[in-house]
Amino acid sequence: MTVFHTEGAAALQGRVDATRRVARGARRYLRACGFSVVCEAPLPNGRRADLIGLAPDGILRIVEVKSSDADYRADLKWPQYRGFCDRFYFAIPSSLDPAIFPEDAGLIVADAHGALLMREAPAFPLAPARRRSMLLRFAAMAADRYCMLAFGDELAN
Repeated sequence: MTVFHTEGAAALQGRVDATRRVARGARRYLRACGFSVVCEAPLPNGRRADLIGLAPDGILRIVEVKSSDADYRADLKWPQYRGFCDRFYFAIPSSLDPAIFPEDAGLIVADAHGALLMREAPAFPLAPARRRSMLLRFAAMAADRYCMLAFGDELAN
């Protein structure tokens, strides 16, 4: 007999919903700023960025979504994303204390409807070869996802 702990499941579902809302708001903010956005983007080091925003001038931003203090404290992978973007940000709900996040990362406060830039991220320009690699990766992901939406399983053939 399987025993389900409804309190734990409800808390997990609440965190998933909060993450979804913050990601949506951050995505909407980036789009409103003129960025093209790819979600859940695999990186060359095997990690996956929550959001990658590509600016019209070719600058790449990675946004890591954090919905709670526990979510931030448990995740030690985010420093490994910095080598694949020009600017790195955290997107958080307004209920989360911004003081726990490092000063050398940008900060976006978001809900399901939009977001505000609380702190700009410092620029760490990518090397030309890494930039080219990331731009090609971004283009391929965006094209593949478009084709999957437009043509369904045709990609499998």
